[in-house]
Amino acid sequence: MQVTETLNEGLKRGYQITVTADELEAKVTEKLIEAQPEVEMKGFRKGKVPMPLLKKQFGQRLLGEAMQEAVDGAMNEHFEATGDRPAAQPDVQMEAGEDWKEGDDVVVNLSYEALPDVPDTDLSDIKLEKMVVKAGDDEVEDALKNLAETAQDFEDRKKGSKAKDGDQVVFDFLGKVDDEPFEGGKAEEYPLVLGSGSFIPGFEEQLVGVKAGDELDVTVTFPEDYGAENLAGKQAVFECKIHAVKQPKAAEIDDELAKKFGAEDLAALKTQVSERLEAEYAGAARAVMKRALLDELDKKVDFPLPEGLLDAEAGQIAHQLWHEENPDVEGHDHDKVEPTDEHKTLAARRVKLGLLLAELGRKNDIEVTDAEMTQAVMNQARQYPGQERQFFEFVQQNAQMRQQLQAPIFEDKVVDWVFEQAETSEKEVSKEDLQKAVDALDDE
Repeated sequence: MQVTETLNEGLKRGYQITVTADELEAKVTEKLIEAQPEVEMKGFRKGKVPMPLLKKQFGQRLLGEAMQEAVDGAMNEHFEATGDRPAAQPDVQMEAGEDWKEGDDVVVNLSYEALPDVPDTDLSDIKLEKMVVKAGDDEVEDALKNLAETAQDFEDRKKGSKAKDGDQVVFDFLGKVDDEPFEGGKAEEYPLVLGSGSFIPGFEEQLVGVKAGDELDVTVTFPEDYGAENLAGKQAVFECKIHAVKQPKAAEIDDELAKKFGAEDLAALKTQVSERLEAEYAGAARAVMKRALLDELDKKVDFPLPEGLLDAEAGQIAHQLWHEENPDVEGHDHDKVEPTDEHKTLAARRVKLGLLLAELGRKNDIEVTDAEMTQAVMNQARQYPGQERQFFEFVQQNAQMRQQLQAPIFEDKVVDWVFEQAETSEKEVSKEDLQKAVDALDDE
């Protein structure tokens, strides 16, 4: 086997790998000898099939396996010997292509861009400022009021009042299809909040304006994709009797409200709200400090970047921004979006910082644990209620999806490690100052 360098220009590499016909023949024979003791064939005892017959029966298939193993082995040996790490999947082309025939040498052309050598970086002279915001009494009170509204109760409207959107209507109903009651179509004193969307489309709207004591028929059509096949697409009439019309009333901010949210009393709930607010502020402050860190690293470090990664990143940025400006267009059914110089500049920053953080993580043994990965999958699965198991299976079978979930966790772990190496100070600021800093991130 012979490996000859054909290109060494910047980060671009090219090699020609030659596997001789004799080497392939020897590898096929080795495989046949290994398999021979277990082969059974009519007319021969197990393990006694002659080698020429084995070769005639299985040689062609094993030749392909031997060829692939030889090329893969040569590539692995090459990467181990050179220390090169490809920036993307190497391009492997068989020189003879379809014209290759048994008995010929196998000549393969290998090309790739190597990941650059990232220089060691002194992080100790990086100075960062962490913004700290304390939750004020007014903010805690506003948050408690919001909680009280979400835990709203309902009280009877004045006698004769008509139901409005957002009111609760307490009523009996009996649903019929073709004048026949159907299973699950009956309830008594059912409390329905109008506008909640919990009933069939068109149902709740017909109860707007009803009064206590009213009796009416509500006619709706079940959706075509309704869960019960016997009702899907059918028109139904619901006989309704209204018992009460109630208006929403925010819960009192007291110990009872606190217990609804799992706290012992109001004082404990205030503490929880304050901690939650400050955790939100800390998350925003971390994003601001992370941007400041990345700005420092961008200025501090420089090294050559793989053109393939730059082109791919610039194309992705251009495509994403184009869709943000054209939200009505879905998928890729549009003309190719050419990256601008601005897109290419942003791509260079992202690629450089991505490679730098990856190298810092590699050199310092920073890894995403199984527990962290499982938690990330669980968090994502919550977006698909009722389909969590299918989502887990999808992630297990999809390496690209696993990488998408793993990448931000890894980056945050590396960033936290860099924070520890840098000189960090805290500065207490107002909520407004923090918001301005966050808004500035969105503007860049």
